[in-house]
Amino acid sequence: MTIASVITKTGVMGAYKVAWGTFTVSGGATGGNIDTGLTLVHSMYLQTGGAAVSADQSSINETLPCDGSAVTIVTTADTVGTWFAIGK
Repeated sequence: MTIASVITKTGVMGAYKVAWGTFTVSGGATGGNIDTGLTLVHSMYLQTGGAAVSADQSSINETLPCDGSAVTIVTTADTVGTWFAIGK
């Protein structure tokens, strides 16, 4: 019952920092925390992936802006996907 997330790239977009990566929710879990590597997240986008069509969209369970080290997401069980965060 875990979530694993990986930061694959970081960069700068104007006055903001950006980071993106992947997440994998396994063991029947339905979400968890993503560490974006950012101090503060102003906006975050999730895209569910995998071999099958997703019947629903993963969501961010935070009031933005929020601490970038633990952004809580909610998914269906055993979901994989990508994330993109904008912040500082």
